Amino acid sequence: MKIFLLGGTKDSINIIEHIKKNYDAHILTTTTTEYGAKLAKEGGSDETIARPLPKEDIIEILNKDDFDLLIDATHPFASHITQTSITVSKQMKMPYIRFERPATNFEEIDESHIIYVESFDEAGKLIESEFKKGNVLHFAGANTMADIVKYVSPERFYPRILKVESSIEKCKKLNIPEDHIIAMNGAASCEENMDLIEKTDACVMITKESGEIGGVIDKIEAANRKNIAVIMIQRPKIDELDKKDVVTNLEELDNKLKNFF
Repeated sequence: MKIFLLGGTKDSINIIEHIKKNYDAHILTTTTTEYGAKLAKEGGSDETIARPLPKEDIIEILNKDDFDLLIDATHPFASHITQTSITVSKQMKMPYIRFERPATNFEEIDESHIIYVESFDEAGKLIESEFKKGNVLHFAGANTMADIVKYVSPERFYPRILKVESSIEKCKKLNIPEDHIIAMNGAASCEENMDLIEKTDACVMITKESGEIGGVIDKIEAANRKNIAVIMIQRPKIDELDKKDVVTNLEELDNKLKNFF
C-alpha cells in the first residue's frame, strides 16, 4: 500500500514508525523544511519531499505514483494545507485521514496568567496596548512573527525558532537583532523556558494551543512560576473537516487503517 503523508510534526514521525512496524506500506512524507524531512527519513519514511507543496503539485504526485491513501498529520495551525488536502482527496476520490493531536487538557493547570485570542494579529494589538514595557518572548514559530512585529518593535521581540536557515532569514527580513534570535530544535522543558524568560527579561509570552506534544504545558508552567502573561492563540476551526475522518491517537488510526490493509 502506498501512503502520501503530509508531515512535519512529531505526530507524523510517530505515525511513520508505527505504520512501518505494523503494516506493509510505502510512505512518501512531505514537509516544509529539510530538518523535517531528515526526521521523517530517520523515522522510516521511504521517500521525502522538503518544500511546501501547492495543490497542483500534490495532485500531480498522487496521479503519477498511484497512492492509495492520504494522511494529513500537519500542525493544528496549518489550516490552509488541511483545507487543501481535504479538497484534493475529494477531487481524486482518495481515502483521507486527518491525524489531529488532542487539545490541551487545562483541568489541572493554573490558567490565571493566560489571555486567549483568536489570531496573531489580535495578539500583536493586545501587546501594543497592554504590554508597553518589557520584552516579548515568541514561542509560536517563524511564520507568525510578522503579525506581531507590525505592532511590537523588533528591539523588544525575542523569537524561539527552528534552527534552520529559512527561519533565520525570516528574522533578518523583519530586522530582528541577531542576539534576540533563539534558534533551537525540539520542545523546551519548563526549566529551559524559565531560563529564557529570565535571560530575555520577558513580560509576556506568545504561544499556540498546540497540544501537550507541542510543549504548551511546560510553557504555561514556566510563565506561572515567573509571573508573566501568556497570550494563547486558539486553534483555527476548519469547517470542511468531517469529524468521521479525524483520529487523535495511534489506536484510532489503526481502526481506520484496518479498512485498507
